[in-house]
Amino acid sequence: MRPAETPPAAREPVANYRTYAEAQRAVDYLSDQKFPVENTSIVGVDLRLVEKVLGRLTYLRATGMGAASGAWIGLLVGLFLAIFVPGRFGLLLILWGLIWGVIAGAIFGLVGHALTGGKRDFISSSELVADHYEVLATAPHVVEARRVLESMSPGGTPMGTMPPGSATPGGTVPPPATGGPGTMPPGAHGAPGAMPPGAVPPRP
Repeated sequence: MRPAETPPAAREPVANYRTYAEAQRAVDYLSDQKFPVENTSIVGVDLRLVEKVLGRLTYLRATGMGAASGAWIGLLVGLFLAIFVPGRFGLLLILWGLIWGVIAGAIFGLVGHALTGGKRDFISSSELVADHYEVLATAPHVVEARRVLESMSPGGTPMGTMPPGSATPGGTVPPPATGGPGTMPPGAHGAPGAMPPGAVPPRP
């Protein structure tokens, strides 16, 4: 019978930051202050995939990109074979590998683009972006982590930290309403619907 595994320690938020660089700087500061950073983690909140379109992909561009990729592969193959062939023949192998890579890469790039049938005629790059980043720490180290991060800024609060009760990074939740529609202002007396003192009743 296998022994029961110890569950991982719960982690609580210590500070929130708008960018990953700020969260990374906070953990680095904790490390500089001899804080046990193995008890911390950085979590991206509200992740979304952002794909940036770089340009239109034509047959000529696909062929050129394939030729460039093939050139590197052919050059590496030629250099590897040149190790075992000394002298002038080694240089010929390097040149042969480079030429072979350019031709083969161009063909593969052209054929690959043709097989897409025009369904993706553009070049893009993708990355995951978070709305904000949270620095977490295990429950026994939360208070200490917050105390250390408070010394990062002269104002006494961790740099980049969102205020308590924030709904979004940098935003605050409005104060709760003091009453529903039709409620009397603070300090007013009387039953619901009573007229304030000095008011003239409407004529029938």
